[in-house]
Amino acid sequence: MKKYFSLFIALFIFTQVQAQELQATVSINTPLLQKTDPQVFKEMEIAMTEFLNSQRWTEDEYEQEERIQVNIQINITDELSANEFKGDLIIQSSRPVFGGDYQSVLVSTVDKGITFTYEQFQPIQFSENIFIDNLSSVLSFYAYIIIGMDYDSFSPFGGEDYFQKANEILNIIPNNLTGKYKGWRSLDGNQTRYWLIENLLNPRMRPIRQATYDYHRLGMDTMHKDVEVGKNILLKSIEAIGVVNKAQANSMLVTLFADAKSSEIVEVFKEGTPQQKTEIKKLMGKMDPANSNKYRQVGR
Repeated sequence: MKKYFSLFIALFIFTQVQAQELQATVSINTPLLQKTDPQVFKEMEIAMTEFLNSQRWTEDEYEQEERIQVNIQINITDELSANEFKGDLIIQSSRPVFGGDYQSVLVSTVDKGITFTYEQFQPIQFSENIFIDNLSSVLSFYAYIIIGMDYDSFSPFGGEDYFQKANEILNIIPNNLTGKYKGWRSLDGNQTRYWLIENLLNPRMRPIRQATYDYHRLGMDTMHKDVEVGKNILLKSIEAIGVVNKAQANSMLVTLFADAKSSEIVEVFKEGTPQQKTEIKKLMGKMDPANSNKYRQVGR
C-alpha cells in the first residue's frame, strides 16, 4: 500500500509540474540598501519564483520543454519600512523558434518605481478577483501578459483571454490605493501597465497583434526552410507595425515591440539585401528613434 501511495504522490507531483506554464528565474539586486537583512531578499526571490512557477495560469497542459522562459530582475532602490520597498522591475520572456535552439524575445520591458510590501516567511498569495497586495497584482498582471504574448505568437489573437485576465487585475486595484501604487492609471505616464493592456485590447492596435503572429509563426519559424521568404515576412510585419505607429505615435505596444526585437532585427537584416536594409533602418528609426544608431549596424 505504501508503494502505491508513493507512486500516486509522484505521479501527482509530476502532473502538477507538467501543468505549469512559466519557467521563471528571479533575481533581486540591492546595491544601495543597508538596513534590511540580505536574507530577506533571498527569501523574496524564492517566494516570487514559486509564485510564478507554481501557479497554474491557464487550463492548458504544458510539457516541461514547453514552459515559457522568463527572466525577472528587481533593482530595489528604497527601503520605505521594514517590509515595504520600492524598485524597478525588469521583465523578459522568450519563445523558441522552430527548427533550431534559438529563443526569440517576446517581452522586454522595465516597470519603474514599483512600491510593494513583502512579509518575510510568507508566501505570495494569488487571487483573480480580490486585491491582496501590489506585489501579487503586478506579478500576476505580467504573468498573463507574458502568456498572452506567447499565445499571440503561435495563433492570431490567441492571447485574448489572458489579456482580459490582465485587464481584470488592473480593474480590481482599489481606487484609494492607485495614488500610492503607480502604473495602474492612465495619468501615471504613457509607458505603464495601464497603457500596455489598453493597447493590447484596443481594436486600433490589432494590426500589431496580427503582425506578432506573422513575424514569429510565419517568419521566424520558417527561416530554417527558406531564409529569404522568412525575412520578407518579417519586413512586411514590421511595415504593418510602422503603419500603426504613424497613426498612434509613441504607443506602449510599439515600444514593447522595439524593446524586444531591436537586437534580433539588426542581426537578421545584417544579411539582408540593400533594399531590405534601407527599409529596416527607415522603419525602425521612426518606431524607435532613440536607437537609430543601433539600426545603422545593419549596414548598406
